[in-house]
Amino acid sequence: MTPHNEAKKGDYAEAVLLPGDPLRAEWIADTFLDDARQVNSVRNCLGYTGYWHGNPVSVQATGMGQPSTAIYVHELLNVYGAKTLIRVGTCGGLTTSVKVRDIVLGISASTDSAMNNAPFAPYSYAPFADFDLLRSAVKYAESQMLQHHVGGLVSSDTFYVDDPATSYDVLARHGVLAVEMEASTLYTLAARFKARALAICTVSDCLVTGKEIDAEKRQSSLRTMVEMALSIAGR
Repeated sequence: MTPHNEAKKGDYAEAVLLPGDPLRAEWIADTFLDDARQVNSVRNCLGYTGYWHGNPVSVQATGMGQPSTAIYVHELLNVYGAKTLIRVGTCGGLTTSVKVRDIVLGISASTDSAMNNAPFAPYSYAPFADFDLLRSAVKYAESQMLQHHVGGLVSSDTFYVDDPATSYDVLARHGVLAVEMEASTLYTLAARFKARALAICTVSDCLVTGKEIDAEKRQSSLRTMVEMALSIAGR
């Protein structure tokens, strides 16, 4: 147990899906997992463990943003023995080629957060995904003919920016496809503790065109993303 998690050692599987929203964690457990049981409810950051096609898998909400995510990822890796962490969330597209409902597979994660400044000074560390997970995700997307992109993410600590259409221009010109709020710290901690990590994000809106996904399409797109994550989690 930890101050943030009432689960006992052994309650989590080695493969864990990480949505930000606790209700999305509950939805994933109820919709996809067999014999799912709740293992954490502290601060309503819900965690569950069950089975996907006979393989043990867990899902743990992280809350929003990198500080919250860092707490749960650190504890999953260091207390509960997780080995594979897959973020399943939404992102905002930064180019017109990245359209709503597309899936972005984050090969790397830039950030405006200061969390890595002190540990890595004088260097600017570049957090990155696990190659095998990324390769498996690409193969799955191709086999299912899913519209997907592989490229950089940016994990921002700021949700409301003054000019969403131009705030990330310099990153977009250098191959960053979408903005979200968690991947950088996920990749950093996974590398630090020799675990595998990948951020899979569904594009919920495009900051350039202003287009947004409606509620019905958002739910079906999330289902596709979660099925991808579960299919590669145990590989």
